[in-house]
Formats: sequence, structure tokens, C-alpha cells
Amino acid sequence: MFEEKSQELTPISKLGEFGLIKHLTEHFPLINASSELGVGDDAAIINPENKKVVLTTDVLAEGVHFNLGYVPLKHLGYKAVVVNLSDVAAMNATPTQILVSLAVSNRFPVEALEEIYSGIQAACSRYKVDLVGGDTTSSNAGLVMSITAVGIEHEENLVKRNGAKPNDLLVVTGDLGGAYMGLQILEREHAVFLADPNMQPEMEGYDYILERQLKPEARTDIKGILEGLEVKPTSMIDISDGLASEILHLSDQSNVGFRLYEEKIPMDNLTITTADELNLNPVMTALSGGEDYELLFTISPNDFDKIRNHPDLSIIGHAVEKEEGNFMVARGSNQLVALTAQGWDAFLDKEKG
Repeated sequence: MFEEKSQELTPISKLGEFGLIKHLTEHFPLINASSELGVGDDAAIINPENKKVVLTTDVLAEGVHFNLGYVPLKHLGYKAVVVNLSDVAAMNATPTQILVSLAVSNRFPVEALEEIYSGIQAACSRYKVDLVGGDTTSSNAGLVMSITAVGIEHEENLVKRNGAKPNDLLVVTGDLGGAYMGLQILEREHAVFLADPNMQPEMEGYDYILERQLKPEARTDIKGILEGLEVKPTSMIDISDGLASEILHLSDQSNVGFRLYEEKIPMDNLTITTADELNLNPVMTALSGGEDYELLFTISPNDFDKIRNHPDLSIIGHAVEKEEGNFMVARGSNQLVALTAQGWDAFLDKEKG
């Protein structure tokens, strides 16, 4: 858990629940005008200023969503915030506040929670959101984190999953598959370490995909980019469970089908070469890997010229009538491959980084 094994650690019992909360949150200033009252009272007060409020929450459980054998606590705190802010960004809203709840076993000292909260604070600073509340309790099953994120936005700017129409263009931000490949490298090196603790991990050269896994970023910048281009998505979702799964979510909610073009899926070269190294199909890492936290959205075909040359936006397909189904058009041919939801499922898979 700590690189410095000899440091003196503080048991949580020494501070108590309320002392611990105060200790962990006293250096979180409020920066948003909508945050009228933060940590310290029975509840926070948020003033949305005549805007709509967007709420989302995620639970991260040790041994299910992360492995502390290779996930630094600071990175865990940062990522826990980011995955929630990504959901707010997928609504085309502006994230403003978070609440953090932790359940911890007695193997975690105060210093471990300080590390987690340093990551949370880094994310709050990076995305200009306020920590306004939460809770701590004991756990018999390691570490469990629950983050709730709040966003506000004018109603006319919000984007849901249900607005896509046939012929709308399917667009994705950034590149895909990197987070999954980063996880594969971490799992490989962790297995090597468990077999021989004297072996040094071989991480050199994998920096980009490791960061995509350990320290992802929420695409809160896309809202401003699209506003500058005078484009409003017709539907939108974030890519947490894999591209194929998210396309099927948009299909279900919007009552349309999709054609995805394999050759159009944006992937970083390191993702491709690492997949080849591990004898994996690079395209499958994008379709089913998940945790990229990019945004997938549809736009009117009339907006094609506005975005086609943007370096961070890729047109990867289009919507069709519902009865035409959801298929990927294979590279170099017209062969249609059915899209299936093979993304990670917390109730089926044992562990995810």
C-alpha cells in the first residue's frame, strides 16, 4: 500500500468518524457559486440558479473494480471522481459538486485515506468541482468507494441517449482501447510479481496506455468544443463499458440501428502494437474493453462539414432504421459483423482495474 514501509501510520480509530471527515476535507475550498454550503452541516446546499440539476453515482469496490496490488491510492481517488464527471459530461452538462463516501477495513490507516483524498482533491482542482459532503464507515471487505456527482445546465443544452434519428452521424472523441490494454500490462506484471517478488516490472514504453487505465480524464472539454463549432449532439453517452455496448445503448434508447465502420475506429498506435504483442485483436479492445471515458454521440448530417476536420472528433458510422439492426462493416469489405454487448459486467467478471 505504501512504498515507504517504515513510516509510522495512524489508525483511523485515533481520529474517530467525525474527526476523520474533518481531517480529510478541511482543505477543500468551495469555488462554484452554486455551492452555497459544503462539508460540515447535516447536508449541503446547492443553488442551481434556474438550471436543471444532473445527478449520477458510481460505486467502486476493491477486488471488483480495482486491485490495490498495482493501483496507487492517489490515482484511485482521482479516477473515482473522473468516472462520475464523465457521466455528467455525457449529458452535456457542467459538473459542479461531488459527494464522497468510503467504507474501509481496519487495515487502512489514516495515511492511506489521505492519499485517496489527495487524488480526489487533484480531480476537484482539475475539473473545478466542489466536494460538498459524504460519509465514512467501517468495512469487513476491504475498500469501497461511492462517488456522487452533481452537474447543472440550462435545459435546452442537455443531451440524452434518446435523440438519434436515422442518417444521423455517429461520432467519437479521442481514441479507444488504450485503457483495456493498459490493464492487460498491469495484470501481466502483477502476475509476474506474485510469482517472483524480486522481478522488476517491465512498464517502460507503455506510459500512454497505463495512464489511460490508471488516470483517465473526463471529456468535459467537448461541450465547449461543440458549442464553438455550433453543433449540438442529438444523443450522447460516455464509453465506460466498450464501444459496442454503448452503441447498443444508444440504439435501444433512440429506437434506431447503427452501422459502425471498422476502419474508422480511432486507435492509438501503442494500443495496436501492444494488442499485437499480446496476441489480441486491437479492434476488440475498442469494442469490448471499456474504461476509455471518451464520449460517443450522434449529430445531424447537416453538421458534417463543421466537424469533419476536427483532430479530436472521428465520424465512425451512422444511424439507420431500427429494423436494420446494429452491425460493424468490416475493414476492406462489405461484410457485416453483428455488434454484441461484450463489455465488462461487475456481476459477471471477477475483477477490473
